Amino acid sequence: MNHESRLFGLPEESFVFTVPRKGLITKTETRVISLMKLDLRPGQVLWDIGAGSGSVGIEAARLVPDLKVIAVEKDPADYECLKKNIEAFGLGERIIPIFGKAPEALFQAAPPDRVFIGGSGGRMADLLDYCLDKGNNVGIVANFATIENLAEALDWAKRKKMTPDIVHLQVGRGVPIVGLTRIEAQNPVTILTLFPAEALS
Repeated sequence: MNHESRLFGLPEESFVFTVPRKGLITKTETRVISLMKLDLRPGQVLWDIGAGSGSVGIEAARLVPDLKVIAVEKDPADYECLKKNIEAFGLGERIIPIFGKAPEALFQAAPPDRVFIGGSGGRMADLLDYCLDKGNNVGIVANFATIENLAEALDWAKRKKMTPDIVHLQVGRGVPIVGLTRIEAQNPVTILTLFPAEALS
């Protein structure tokens, strides 16, 4: 695992993740834009919900001094990968892994300044309500692979009178084919950013 030489935009291969769920790890390009949208600051608390392998929280902790990350994952196999990655990157004092379902698993957690949602477990509106209620003028960034979950989040934002920032990301990567190169499309992802007006002032 040669991850020390790169400061930002770690390849997926830098992380341990469950092979059957390989397609679900946050891809490098999506992770980079999501971290940019989070607008993290030193000393903040980041909730990483649906953390999976922990790639977003780990990269955030490497980039931002004194950032505390609380990473929640409900899948047992992914949770084991999360713990291995935290240890491999030497971030045990900066990232707290929690096994369980959000928001219940976060009841004792420190209030967040920022929230990243990589997976909602079908409870997007509940998660957004909880984050908004517990956060410190919290900024939220969520990744969506399905239109239905995105629609639920947009409806929530409309009810809360929050203006969403939307980036639809379609990445293609070069792959070899018979001595040549073709572009192979990755699954599209929509990145939704929600910041209350107070957090932007």
